Order: sequence, then structure tokens, then C-alpha cells
Amino acid sequence: MNITTDLHVHTTFSDGLNTPEEVVLSAMNMGLRRLGFSDHSHTSFDETWCVHRSAIPLYRRTIHDLRKKYADKIDILCGIEQDRYASEPPEGYDYAIGSVHYLKAGGEFLPVDESREVLERGVQNYFGGDFASFAESYFENVAYFADVPEVNIVGHFDLLTKFSECGELFDENAPRYVSSWRTAADRLIDAGKTFEINTGAISRGYRTSPYPRKCIVDYIKIRGGRLILSSDCHRASDLCYQFERWEDWLK
Repeated sequence: MNITTDLHVHTTFSDGLNTPEEVVLSAMNMGLRRLGFSDHSHTSFDETWCVHRSAIPLYRRTIHDLRKKYADKIDILCGIEQDRYASEPPEGYDYAIGSVHYLKAGGEFLPVDESREVLERGVQNYFGGDFASFAESYFENVAYFADVPEVNIVGHFDLLTKFSECGELFDENAPRYVSSWRTAADRLIDAGKTFEINTGAISRGYRTSPYPRKCIVDYIKIRGGRLILSSDCHRASDLCYQFERWEDWLK
């Protein structure tokens, strides 16, 4: 497979380590033909990792200027990774990736992927320690994006497994868990959404395989859903991370 595209890319506008232009230069050096920026949408309850509301116009303008500057070398898109509880709508972008990084429970926002300790404490406090109920709530929130027309791509579909790749926290083969992800996947497939095969957690040392797990990828393919490879990179050196290793999952 000739790898030419990466659409899940973060920069210093949110929680990435490189400026947009540094990422563009790295992408061109790799021979990419299309690059999509998708920094985190603004979340008013937690601004530690997202594009601040006041910086959104500059973010758009910066990507637009880079698109013009390098138009003869690479196709540059301005996207957004739209959180389920974002404070700004995903309007005016070339595309949007819909992702669930928080669950709203008990009037609070429970981070899904901050740390294992935070996740376990949140499930105990807000779901009575029942990871199956937590999973059902998570996938209900992922399915929400089926009804958001601006969202084209489903980001890291089973992000809730970040700290439980080998089943340390909950059983991914349990009937309630399987039923919850299948229900969400069906809604998203029927809505025409594209799913990521996301290698970001591998590059950051949390997992040894992409999101979503292989059985979910196979189910999406059987149902006729669309899949793309995404690096979810937070540094330019991780563009297209291990795409060659996982490209067979697309076939």
C-alpha cells in the first residue's frame, strides 16, 4: 500500500508538540500527498489540552495560509477533533473527527483516557464500580455522532480500553459489552461514518494494537463500513505511525 494520507494530527494549538508548519514539512519529507489537521475542539470545562476559544480563528487562518503556501506540494485540510461535549459546533471545517474523551455523570465530567487511576475512581464513584454500565454509557455517547452531519470520522471507537488492552479492567467479550459496541457501530455505519484504525496509543506506549480491536474492525467490514488509518499523532515524528504494519486490517 502506498501511504499518502494522515488526517488525525495534533499541533501546538492543542496538545501537540510541533507547530503546524513543522508537521507539514515532516509530512512532505515522508512523501505524503494529503495532510489533515485535527486539533482538539474547545471544551469549556477543561482547557488544558484543547484549542482555546480565542485561538480558533488563528488556528483556521494558520492552516489556510499553509494550504496556500504549499499548494503545489501537498494537499492540506483544516479539520477538528470534535469532543462529545465540545463548547463550539464543528462548523466551517473541511472535516470533523467525533471523539468521546469524557462522560458526563453525576453532574461531573469523567475523563475516559486521562489515567487508569482516574478511570477506576470515576467508574467506582459514578457507575457503582460496574464497568459494563460504564461501557454502555460510553458507546451511547459515541453513537451520538451518528446524528451530527458535520462529523465524518469516528475517532478511536473503543478508547475506553486504553488501560485495559488485555482485559485488566473489564471483559471485552462479555455480552453486555459486545452488545453496546455493536449497537453504536450499527448506528454509525448506517449514518455513513468512517471509522479510524488509530495507532496513536501504540506510539505513546499504552497499547500494542490499534483502536478498535480486531473483532470490531472485522464487524465494521462485514457490515460494509468504511475504515481509514490514522496516527492521532502529537509529534511530527509519529505521522503515519506503523501504518505499514496494520494496513492489512483495511483489506
